[in-house]
Amino acid sequence: MSSFKAFEEKQSQVKTLSNFEFLQRVGQVTGGTLLSITMLSSSVLAGSLVGLAISLRNLPDVRKLRNFFPSETTYIYDIKGKLLARVHGEANRQVVPLDKISPHLKRAVLASEDSHFYEHQGISPASIGRAALANWAAGEVREGGSTITMQLVKNLFLSQKRVFTRKIVEAVLAIRLEQVFSKDEILEMYLNQVYWGHNNYGVQTAARTYFKKSAQNLTLGESAMMAGLIQAPEDFSPFVNMKLAKQKQQEVLGRMLELNWISQQEYDDALKQKIQLGRIRSFQGSALPYVTNAVSQELIKKFGRETLLKGGMQVQTTVDAEFQMMAEKTIKKWHQTLENQGLNNNQMALVAIDPRTQFIKALVGGVDAKTSEFNRATQAQRQPGSAFKPFVYYTAFASGKFTPQTTVLDTPVRYRDGNSWYYPRNYDNSFMGGIPIRKALALSRNIPAIKLGKAVGMNKVIETCRVLGIMSPMVPVSSLPLGAIGVTPLEITSAYATFANYGWYSPPTIIARITDSSGNILVDNTPRPQRVLDPWASAATLDVMQAVVTEGTGTGAAIGRPVAGKTGTTSSEKDIWFIGTVPQLTTAIWVGRDDNQQLARRATGGGMVAPMWRDFMQQALKGVPVENFQPPAKFPRPR
Repeated sequence: MSSFKAFEEKQSQVKTLSNFEFLQRVGQVTGGTLLSITMLSSSVLAGSLVGLAISLRNLPDVRKLRNFFPSETTYIYDIKGKLLARVHGEANRQVVPLDKISPHLKRAVLASEDSHFYEHQGISPASIGRAALANWAAGEVREGGSTITMQLVKNLFLSQKRVFTRKIVEAVLAIRLEQVFSKDEILEMYLNQVYWGHNNYGVQTAARTYFKKSAQNLTLGESAMMAGLIQAPEDFSPFVNMKLAKQKQQEVLGRMLELNWISQQEYDDALKQKIQLGRIRSFQGSALPYVTNAVSQELIKKFGRETLLKGGMQVQTTVDAEFQMMAEKTIKKWHQTLENQGLNNNQMALVAIDPRTQFIKALVGGVDAKTSEFNRATQAQRQPGSAFKPFVYYTAFASGKFTPQTTVLDTPVRYRDGNSWYYPRNYDNSFMGGIPIRKALALSRNIPAIKLGKAVGMNKVIETCRVLGIMSPMVPVSSLPLGAIGVTPLEITSAYATFANYGWYSPPTIIARITDSSGNILVDNTPRPQRVLDPWASAATLDVMQAVVTEGTGTGAAIGRPVAGKTGTTSSEKDIWFIGTVPQLTTAIWVGRDDNQQLARRATGGGMVAPMWRDFMQQALKGVPVENFQPPAKFPRPR
């Protein structure tokens, strides 16, 4: 049986003591000698009898610790379990149960801090006596004589100011704590509460920082080095001074040998062990800040900032880290390419969503998160231009009055909006006369889109957008079909993804699952799609959007497999887009300037963004089987 298990067997119960009985007990345990009484009396007098009486009367209730949860770090992972970021306030901590902590570390800490822990009832009279005598001789507080239990109540309940009255209060609270909690519970709380240096609170974060491993797997040598940190963590840190850290390690091992808790061979082997250090991680930035910042905002919205910083949540995102990094590299590359083409000061955003689940697979909110944390993918309200037209065409198909073959007139027209007349025009200022709807969308003709919007009712178009999750303000004016509204890239990508899934919708999410530090599920975003669009109208919309890529304004997005997509270019070339989808992935790319100025004369989504989209999708779809979209004929037409 190990020494630690033997400690557990020696635990004893202590009856509830009044404060007066506590003082009597101290005298009894020290043999009732005059020296002990004198030292305690000196301590009391030094702190003032009045102050001590007040302190004892107003002691906190240690039973509240039954419902106490120390602040813990929130961890954010990618879909495969790769750690992306730690989010915490002042305390970087991950709580672990006592049985998940190395026995070596438990022995090392006990040897260093309180070798009689399993024998006393909260205070160690011998240690208090030695400390009091040293303090009396020095005329000030120099030694603490604190047990692990006393250290714990100091960390949890008391100030760090070193005065005699505080030491008495510590002792009283320590005895009370041991009446309520078992020794193992106290040791577990202590090891998870204590500060280990470099913003690491608790053994688990400390073990991962110092030695790149779980506290459960620490060796004897590593454990002794960690135990040596407690008294002055930053001073004895191996990151700061390995020589001093080794010296403290040897002291701890020597104490363990003296107590017969380890053998001479174990002592020698531990000193010879080569220490492989980790790295300081506290307040380390995220490798994927656009992703982790978006996740943090979602967590704050759902749980509050306090829970994010202290709640110890384990968050699995929907993003694959390698896929995300590929998306970010693609954006940076094309940013430079467009700069070379004269699109100065351009910014970009990319959103990729799996239409079958509405899981976000990539989220790039700008060219460089280090220079600007503003997430244009989720926060920027930009005009989609002609990329809005599919919502008009879907609404027309869903009315049951139109098909992709229906002829619509591309001819001059004017509309009265309020007190003024509106004269829509096409991008090239020409008119094509009667053309099929398929051709009208493929060539992004403006007038046919407006005429269809008028035919079905602009309010119906707005209803379609709302069902698809686009909540930006919209007014049913004649220019609405041309995208004269603000949308985020995330909103419009999700809407296109719903078309790609034939009208089945789930709210888009970047979070797959959240658990608390004990593994209890807090959020499970397993997709639960609902049918929100007519399947025939959705398939018909996809059908005409394929013509955009095969014969229209988006030929630059062709990737050798079926693609349904739409270009978008706003007036004055302030926003340019390409949004496209295959059955397995929907991606939107936006380019614009943060100051909302013109990018460049004749800048278009088809000419400049479609090639970027093609580059990204060719990388994203490597190894992904080619799939065809379902034809409209597979679904019953609306009536």
